[in-house]
Amino acid sequence: MRSRIVGTGSYVPPRVLTNADLERMVETSDEWIVKRTGIKERRVASPGEACSDLGVRAAERALEAAGVPAGDLDFILMATCTGDAPLPSTACLVQHRLGATRAAACDVSAACCGFVYALAVGDSFIRTGAQHVLVIGSEVMSAITDWTDRGTCILFGDGAGAVVLSATDEDRGILSSHLHSDGSLGDLICVPGGGSRMPPSEKVVAERMQYIKMKGNETYEVAVKTLVRSAKEALEHNKLSVGEIDLYVPHQANLRIIKAVAHRLGLPMEKIVLNIDRYGNTSAASIPLALDEAVRAGRLQEGATVLLSAFGSGLTWASSVVRW
Repeated sequence: MRSRIVGTGSYVPPRVLTNADLERMVETSDEWIVKRTGIKERRVASPGEACSDLGVRAAERALEAAGVPAGDLDFILMATCTGDAPLPSTACLVQHRLGATRAAACDVSAACCGFVYALAVGDSFIRTGAQHVLVIGSEVMSAITDWTDRGTCILFGDGAGAVVLSATDEDRGILSSHLHSDGSLGDLICVPGGGSRMPPSEKVVAERMQYIKMKGNETYEVAVKTLVRSAKEALEHNKLSVGEIDLYVPHQANLRIIKAVAHRLGLPMEKIVLNIDRYGNTSAASIPLALDEAVRAGRLQEGATVLLSAFGSGLTWASSVVRW
């Protein structure tokens, strides 16, 4: 048995934050942001709108598309680094709201790689007997964004995406997943404060350590290298050439990174799903959100070969090959 994606769904908050809006908040410009990142606007959650709220919306749409009742789910995996609270897991909150009474539920923390990591876990669970697994990537990155930091506040947005995995004995579905990490690079992208190492305190707040910190130049170089390496690993494992990939769904972190990876792989841009211009970097929500848009736009036909790849804090990087 292997797992097949039988339904996708996504949700983004209605509030749009444009580059023009950011020009009034920090010293930056629309021209500079677009040139450096490819981002024109992003979505921001409303006050009181949490990670589980976005995740439930995306999950409901995925379940509807799959024709799978929530009560039939065996497992719910929530990929996020911006959960509602440290405890309980946001996946459990989603499980309750969906009415998925028989499903186990837990969060997967791998930042921007979270969805691909969770997809691999869900696939493994189905290969050992489960019938239906819900995998969600949901983030409220605005909650950990320092809106006074011009280097990072331009990058991130909020959103959610989800897929339903079901068991199949057909020759399609998730062919393989490849997961990696290197903790020595953990300081490239991190939120230093708020955990057990540096618990919440007046000092943490005063030094704004509860917000995301990133070393941009170093991250760019590592991102391109790891995305290329991960893609090649996945292709070689499945004995596929780049030309046999019908659609590439990369983590939407930076348009320059995606273009550099495409160039090194020899992959034409028309085969790549891009929505970074409208949503920015939505971390673990990035790939499932882009995948759902591709499905609903008719870009995926039965039998298509899809490559997913991501990198994120940790440092983590991962890839999956899916036969649609």
